[in-house]
Amino acid sequence: MSGVVEIDGSFGEGGGQILRTSLALSALTGRPVRIFNIRAKRPRPGLQRQHMVSVKAVAELAGARVEGLKLGSTEIVFYPGRIRAGRFRFDIGTAGSITLVLQAILPVMAFAPGPVEVEVRGGTDVPWSPPVDYVRHVLRRLLERMGYRFEVVVRRRGHYPRGGGIVVARVSNPPGRLEAVELDRRGEVRAIEGISHTVRLPAHVAERQARAAERLLSRLGVPVKIEVEYYDPRRDPHLGPGSGIVVWAYTEKSVLGGDALGAKGKPAERVGEEAAAKLLEDLETGMALDRHASDMLLTYAAIACGRSVLGGSRLTSHAETNMYIIGKILPEARFRLVEGGDKDKPFTVEVEGACIQREKSHVA
Repeated sequence: MSGVVEIDGSFGEGGGQILRTSLALSALTGRPVRIFNIRAKRPRPGLQRQHMVSVKAVAELAGARVEGLKLGSTEIVFYPGRIRAGRFRFDIGTAGSITLVLQAILPVMAFAPGPVEVEVRGGTDVPWSPPVDYVRHVLRRLLERMGYRFEVVVRRRGHYPRGGGIVVARVSNPPGRLEAVELDRRGEVRAIEGISHTVRLPAHVAERQARAAERLLSRLGVPVKIEVEYYDPRRDPHLGPGSGIVVWAYTEKSVLGGDALGAKGKPAERVGEEAAAKLLEDLETGMALDRHASDMLLTYAAIACGRSVLGGSRLTSHAETNMYIIGKILPEARFRLVEGGDKDKPFTVEVEGACIQREKSHVA
């Protein structure tokens, strides 16, 4: 199609990341995209409910027209309009990940012409996606360094398979542009915090998760404070059951996180140890970004103004895929790998941002 950027959804890891990055960049640049072979490498290819909501959400925020939007579709064409402010509400209808929907819309919300608030219903703490506490306490703080301030409010948690979570993302003063950032080395670890939660389960589960994580993290010799969140079974509003823990480290130059989810038959101590071990493993690399942020911040650096330096704890398939998609839709952004490059190993990349700005972008 003339003038439409063609994106092969089977590239690299071939998952929903391609869809989310493509939608966000299309909305910000005004460049229509055709995405085909959507999720071709997944057991259930094509759009599932969570992906459908991601498309609908970006389309609403960007006043876009979409062709091929239906459950199971392996191809869509997205024609962006102008980014809008206002209040929006979306319901995944399953335990599909709320945070992955946020991954698609947060870059767009930064360029709204006025306050924007989005409520999303679905899963807050589910497999194969960052937990909502990671977005609230790690990603949010990293993006503040780029001049992007937003709020994420958890009104109700949702776990697999019942879902029922409610999250509100709010940007009171969209910046309209992002600033480059240097996040290559983490510096000294200063303190560790976290949240261990349970819903529709005994309080001791959350407590045991927290204590197990604290035991491992105490070896760093810094203050460790993990909050325990649970509910009176007689007043618990969640559909549950479920549990999870997110821990994060404040360092001299950054903040890094680790997480784990509870599961039937999985001891609470193992859940806490798993989250702590992930954080310790990423801290050990000395890099400023953990395994999640290593790929997430690439999109923001690509649209920012100036040269960013990002040091990731591991070069994931998501990160490689993200760089490929950004290069297709936003060739003005430039990536230069200055250190590392081996799969699942630490890396440092310089990103020359395309300097997307509200007054020059597709904004209503």
